[in-house]
Amino acid sequence: MLYIVATPLGNLDDISIRQAKTLVNSEIILAEDTRSAFKLLEAIKTKFNYKVIDNQKIISFYKEKEYQESFEIIKDLEAGKTISLISESGTPLISDPGEILLKEVIKRKIQFTIVPGSTALITALLHSGFPAQSFMFLGFAPKEDKTLKKLIVKIQRISEIEPNTSFIFYLSKYRYNNTLNVFNDMVPDAEICICREMTKKFEEIIRGKPKNLMNLKLKGELTVVLTFVTSKSVKTR
Repeated sequence: MLYIVATPLGNLDDISIRQAKTLVNSEIILAEDTRSAFKLLEAIKTKFNYKVIDNQKIISFYKEKEYQESFEIIKDLEAGKTISLISESGTPLISDPGEILLKEVIKRKIQFTIVPGSTALITALLHSGFPAQSFMFLGFAPKEDKTLKKLIVKIQRISEIEPNTSFIFYLSKYRYNNTLNVFNDMVPDAEICICREMTKKFEEIIRGKPKNLMNLKLKGELTVVLTFVTSKSVKTR
């Protein structure tokens, strides 16, 4: 059986009992980053005093290897092995490896389940304070300016049809300044929230217009939330 297991974004105290039990009892763990997987297992053993089953394998499973590895994993699943899929952090398959494997699992009617938990996009949406009733996740922001500009036009059109929609995307620190410059040129009145290193020691949440944010020097993992309408303030007596 395949378990798709969410893991903490950064703070290992966020690991759930069900996640921990699933991982220590898996014969194979498919890990986007094996170093993070070993660190997580050590934290589980310390926190819960759980013992990992004998002969457990941790297999590197990242984008470039997914297609190649998936066929062998399918054989293991059909042989009845217990396998868990984890990403480096958060919920697998959301801009992370696993789609090819899951499609094949569904096609072959192999049993699988989800062990839910943290996900960066929802955590960032709540941090932003922007409308949460309607939102759209856009994956990683495009690297090319031309594609990014097309996406911004699409966002504007959607906002005209569905006001109070929030848009969430992941952003590399290397593309941050250029991306914010493009936003400042095209949608200077947008409200933006930058979420950096969520749940970790140096967590930082920054809000403002593109012009106020575009020249910041930020490190770490970034999740960005954008909206064109801010929530109404509550009047106090």
